[in-house]
Parts: sequence; C-alpha cells; structure tokens
Amino acid sequence: MLNEKAIKAYILEKFGNVTGIDIIKLGSGVQGSGFLVEMQTDAGIKSYVVKSLLPEGFGHDYPSDRASVFLLDLDEYKNLPRHVNAIDVLAEMEDGTVKSIGGGREYYLMMERVDGTDYFNDLSGFVLKDRLEASDKAKIMSMASYLSGIHSIKKESKTLYWRKLRDTVGHGECLMGIFDLYPDNTLPYDEMTDIIKKSVDWVYKLKPGYRRLSQIHGDFHPGNIWFQDGGDLVLLDRSRGPWGEPADDVTALAINYIFFSVRHHGDVRGAFLEGLKLFFDSYVESTGDREILEVTAPFFAFRCAVVANPVFYPDLARDARNQMFRFAKNILAANRFEVESVNNYLLL
Repeated sequence: MLNEKAIKAYILEKFGNVTGIDIIKLGSGVQGSGFLVEMQTDAGIKSYVVKSLLPEGFGHDYPSDRASVFLLDLDEYKNLPRHVNAIDVLAEMEDGTVKSIGGGREYYLMMERVDGTDYFNDLSGFVLKDRLEASDKAKIMSMASYLSGIHSIKKESKTLYWRKLRDTVGHGECLMGIFDLYPDNTLPYDEMTDIIKKSVDWVYKLKPGYRRLSQIHGDFHPGNIWFQDGGDLVLLDRSRGPWGEPADDVTALAINYIFFSVRHHGDVRGAFLEGLKLFFDSYVESTGDREILEVTAPFFAFRCAVVANPVFYPDLARDARNQMFRFAKNILAANRFEVESVNNYLLL
C-alpha cells in the first residue's frame, strides 16, 4: 500500500513550486505495483512513476532486500542505453514520512561500543584443559539458554524458512560464496561440487519442516559472542535476516569446539569434547528440540567451509583442513548428528 500523503509531502519538498499532485495506481505484477504521479508545476505537468515491491518472495522478504534492489536500480538504469532514468530511492520512516536514501556511493553502520572478551579467547584456553572449569560450563549453558530463548519465538512462513535453507547453500556469504573465496588448489572443484550438491539435497529434504522457523541470530560464532565482567552475554553482528532454522545458530557455535580441537589435537577431545556435549545437552534439554540433531547437516557443511577456508585460517595444517572437509562430507551422508560419535565424522 502506497503512503500517498507521505509521497506528496516528499514531492513538495523535492520539487518546490507544485500546485497539484495526483497519484494513480497503474497496476500490479508478481513482484510489486506501479503508481503514476502527476504534478502541476510552473513548467506544466510532470509525470513520474513510483514502484513498490511485495514484501514476500523473490528474496525481497526484508526491507533491506527491497532497498538493495532499488539502490541498484538507481545506480544502473542510467548506464544502459535507451533505459528510463531512475530519479531517487524513497524510504518510508517509522513516523510515516518519506525520505530520500538515493545517491549514496557507500553506506555505513554505526553501533554502540561494548567492552568484554569474545568467546574465541575461551576456546583458545581449552587447548590446555582436559576438563571444563565451572566458569566454562556456566558460559556454555548461558549460550545454550540464550539460544533457547530466542528460538522459542516462532513464525509461520514457508517463504522465510525456505529462504534460510536456500541462502545457506547459495548466498554469497554462505556455502557457495565461501567456496568462491578459496585460493586455487585448496579443494578440487569436483569435491566442492559434491558438498554443494549434497547440501542442496538436504535443502529439499528439510523443506517440509518449515514449522521449525524461529527467531535466530544468524551468525552465532565466537567472534560475535562477547562476555563482559560478571559473565553477562553481549552479541554482535546479527546477519542474514531475523528468521530461520535454529540449527543455523547451533552449528555456528558447535563447529568451533570441533575445529579448534582438530586444529590443535587432530581429533575432538578434552575440554572441547566436553564443551560440545554440554552445549548440545543443555540446548536440547532447554528447548525440548530433539529434532535439531536431524537437521544440522547443511549448516555444518557451510560452517566447515568457513573454518577450512585458507583466507580465514591461513596457518591451518593441510591434514586438519582435510579433516574438516571429511566432516562436511560425512555429516551430509548421515541421517543425524550423533554428538558422542563426533570423531567418526573426521575419518575417511
């Protein structure tokens, strides 16, 4: 629905001496609607078209998606011969006003500053521990409890659940995009292809489970998890939409207990193994979601591609890197993730 009052206010501000404005709906297509805007000026009648996009499907589910489409339009319409020109990109604000966001060459995000220590620091300390300390257990249970809380908020939407599955494989920040960052000869293309194809199989296997759609963080890895003095949890960099499969968050953290242990020990042992078990046990006990172990495969595969990427971990030994690739392949071939048997997924 077009906010005609706000559009008219924007026109008066942008174009100045306008004596009359008419807005007429031209029609709708599968992706959105078009509106004719005619204004009376000293130079005569000027006509423009305002386009809107439907807020579901086609990857337009979030306001930022629709903004990105229109910003690209504004940049590129003028670069194609005989194409109509785009004039501006308009944003409807919370107060109902319409403002211009067009014309930017780059965009920036300003955030609050927080103090604390990221969870990578804790994982590095696990290398010298055979057992978890009480403070380690408290943090793990805190993270599991936090995820349980946000994942308890559900939403009915096949579109958003299917989008999370699709994005996990095809998004530029996810499996295929991460593989595209790999230096040549890190992993043969046929092996990348095998992981991608099996992940796509999992996408279609999981599609009927769309009722699992939950509020998520979207990038719940140790660098985005900070603990302040006193143990309070603070999170950074929520990514790729607010709704998805809970396994996305669970595997984003869980893969690091596996990876850090493989990196330093060659298998999953000691505090890392105990931490992995405690995290899953605490999460399942808190949520009652025993199905989580049956839906992790494509999300683990994506996270394996992340931690095995030489761009992110250039000093990772080849054997350890290959173990993470084996983990991805074996978890994709399994029906469920058996936490107790985690080391079996590292074997040929």
